[in-house]
Amino acid sequence: MTRAIELLKNSFGVSQLYQHDVIDKDGKIIFTVYWHPLTIAERESIQKKSMSEDANEFALQLMIEKALNKDGDRLFQDGDKASLRREVEAVILQEIQLAMIEAGQNRGVEEAKADLKS
Repeated sequence: MTRAIELLKNSFGVSQLYQHDVIDKDGKIIFTVYWHPLTIAERESIQKKSMSEDANEFALQLMIEKALNKDGDRLFQDGDKASLRREVEAVILQEIQLAMIEAGQNRGVEEAKADLKS
């Protein structure tokens, strides 16, 4: 019988890759953001780096830390934070951040239960 930890890692592990297309007002894809699932350890690290209890700061730091291009390279550097806060429409950043935070929520407990039975 497969151990629960192996089922969790196989179904919800960090090897998964999510993506979100950033689209301009004309419907053209400007670029695609990729990321791996957020782990508890990463969440704790990002919370420390954001140095605030503010959810907006956490979401921005999450995006900076986790956003990748198709080659797996970071899209943003730590030094981009001020520019992102002051020079980019909030709604665009929030769209990316929300996609990252909600990633994987479509896969749920029922799928894991089905895996356990097989």
